[in-house]
Amino acid sequence: MVLANRITTMQESVTLASGARAKALKDEGRDILNLTLGQPDFQTPQLIKEKAIEAIANDQVSFYTPASGLPELKDAIATYMKTFYGYEVTRDQILAATGAKFVLYAYFMTVLNPGDEVIIPTPYWVSYADQVKLAEGTPVFVETSEETRFKATVSQLEAARTEKTKVFLLNSPSNPTGMVYTNEELLAIGDWALEHDILILSDDIYGRLVYNDNTFVPISSLSEALRQQTMVVNGVAKTYSMTGWRVGFAVGDPELIAGMSKMLSQTTSNLTTVAQYAAIEALAGDQTAAEEMRRAFEERLNTIYPLLAAVPGFEVIKPEGAFYLFPNVKKAMEMKGFEDVTDFTNDILEKAGVALVTGAGFGMPYSLRMSYATDLETLKAAISRLQDYMAS
Repeated sequence: MVLANRITTMQESVTLASGARAKALKDEGRDILNLTLGQPDFQTPQLIKEKAIEAIANDQVSFYTPASGLPELKDAIATYMKTFYGYEVTRDQILAATGAKFVLYAYFMTVLNPGDEVIIPTPYWVSYADQVKLAEGTPVFVETSEETRFKATVSQLEAARTEKTKVFLLNSPSNPTGMVYTNEELLAIGDWALEHDILILSDDIYGRLVYNDNTFVPISSLSEALRQQTMVVNGVAKTYSMTGWRVGFAVGDPELIAGMSKMLSQTTSNLTTVAQYAAIEALAGDQTAAEEMRRAFEERLNTIYPLLAAVPGFEVIKPEGAFYLFPNVKKAMEMKGFEDVTDFTNDILEKAGVALVTGAGFGMPYSLRMSYATDLETLKAAISRLQDYMAS
């Protein structure tokens, strides 16, 4: 069997691969603490589940819906945008699809021609680059560092810009660093994008998960011009603990939305109907449970950050959002005799029983990612094991 080149050259998602490896070891009876996946450990809030059950009982879920989502779901997304973004949108500016990941893919497939370039700051979420390549585009990486708190500057973006640059990809709060761009930083980037007619793809999936008086500023809210230049991508997975429901959405220019809808019509068709009714309740219903989960993540961060920072060889900036810690472990690797961060991460798994994600998949050769989307007892135990591992 000869596979297509697009598959043989594609990298597997390191987060999913790490999670699968950890699960396999647990199934073998190994004592593994799994901190790989960006998946809240909470159950989906009760009101959301009840809305899904109600839709089933009322015979609302058995048939196809429009490929881009139920009108009622689009109205709920519009309500969400008004509440949390501060501006109004219409149905023709909205699309809902099978997870924010597929929304991103549909966007790239809609806007990129062969050779078009997408500027992506590093470290970056593991699927961005391969999705760009699948759309026959070219990812162009801008390296950030701890010195700039893992945020790209306009001078870096300008140095990376060419005549083929079509899209700048913004992820704030960031996966994997948890860093949040400020209002001033976004205005500078926005002015640069407008000056050079570069589209902005804003992955806002962690926008509601910010901590310790930090503020998420949507770049699309800063001006009407930026709103027209930006495609907002968001979803219900992280904020409402609905990773399994697979509901993502996009808000942006009607022409681009129409193109993405055409893409959906020939691929997935509509996302699962019952999940759409659940998402209506999540986005436009009571937000108490979402805030309670956010506070729990904040408590976990504030508890475990100083513990991880005390592990020998682990140097980490305190995140402002999302639910990941992304320590630089170059010194720890040297202490343990490793040159490759993936080998180091695998050794931690085998000898300490702590499953983490190699930073190599995020474009960072000396970092690893730890998710704190699990309970404090597990997190404390994991860091204790890391202490013992580094001392052994």
